[in-house]
Amino acid sequence: KMNCKFVNPRQKGNPILKAICNVPWEYEEIIPDYVMGKTTCALFLSLRYHNLNPDYINERLKQLGKLYELRVLLVQVDTKDPHHALKNLTRISLLTDVTMMLAWSPEEAGRIIETYKIMEHKPPDAIMERQDSSPYLKIMNALTSVRSINKTDALILMRTFGSLENIIKASSESLFLCPGLGPQKANKLHKVLHQPFLREKSTPDKSKTSSKR
Repeated sequence: KMNCKFVNPRQKGNPILKAICNVPWEYEEIIPDYVMGKTTCALFLSLRYHNLNPDYINERLKQLGKLYELRVLLVQVDTKDPHHALKNLTRISLLTDVTMMLAWSPEEAGRIIETYKIMEHKPPDAIMERQDSSPYLKIMNALTSVRSINKTDALILMRTFGSLENIIKASSESLFLCPGLGPQKANKLHKVLHQPFLREKSTPDKSKTSSKR
């Protein structure tokens, strides 16, 4: 039965279930919203719902406790300005030792849940190889290598501009308008992306050259 993914009945009607097509699932009375394996589970949270019911996720996390080794908080970003809520949820995730994953659509949220189940029995080296060869992850790693740019910032940048090329072409003002960056991060990122790769060759000292004559 563990070949099947379990879904809490409270998730009935959630559009993300329509995106789960490659693994079987069934409703089961469970504490989390989704169980993707013996040691892996997820709680689903819509930012829109979170803004209306800020205490909801705290209660769910208390109920969940430490029942599973890997506890995922799957957040669907469905508000125009998610920065404040995401910052708060990041803090909650750190305090409760859960892994926060962001999705920008029900389809993407469903694929994330599905992927956890599909990769359940994959060897770690296969997963690591896939991560290393992913252009998307390489861009994410490049962006987060800039001091003060975190994973949430990198995700929002990629979602806003679509590619690293567009991020590089963006003005500091455009970066500043990206949710959560602010002027300091935007200016820092813009400066790093536009600094020359090679140092300019220093011009010879005229006094030294003249003295040799």
